[in-house]
Amino acid sequence: MSSKDEILTAIRQNTVQRYEYPDWEIKATVYPDKISRFCEISQFVGGKAVVLQEAEDINDIIRSHFPKARKIASQMEEITCATIRPDTLAEAQELDGTDVAVVEGAFGVAENGAVWIPQNVKHKALYFIVEALVIVLDRHSLVHNMQEAYELLVGQTYPFGTFISGPSKTADIEQALVMGAHGACTCLVILK
Repeated sequence: MSSKDEILTAIRQNTVQRYEYPDWEIKATVYPDKISRFCEISQFVGGKAVVLQEAEDINDIIRSHFPKARKIASQMEEITCATIRPDTLAEAQELDGTDVAVVEGAFGVAENGAVWIPQNVKHKALYFIVEALVIVLDRHSLVHNMQEAYELLVGQTYPFGTFISGPSKTADIEQALVMGAHGACTCLVILK
């Protein structure tokens, strides 16, 4: 028997009173209107969320928000304003200089404006190397809170996935806020 086993056995033998812990019930926050809450929090964290109206074209929304963008990357068929299809590129370095990437999110979280993005492109650098990130998300895929979000991930496997909430930002150097330090400087979520 190892010394670790001996110590644990001694603890068990000398434990006089044992406590039973009750089942914990986590009461997570829910919102009466997940879409409004998601849009509000997206703005609060420095991003923007818009709800695509029935008569609107998603490509017009992208162009109106990024009129100076010359290099727009997307693998999504409906994104006809894309100038490059990133999965055709051999190396992730070829994405450098991309103005806007349009990607699809799996679900969003009203509590914090985060969107789960599983890797569905060849180069995951696409999510971080661009100046502006546009995430297209089904408005019916919003959940209230992170507890619900993590429940959706149970049993799922992805080569890579990340939660993104707004643009990249940090204030860890001299407490000065820097946008785009680790990813996109601008983040727009389009709820369709």
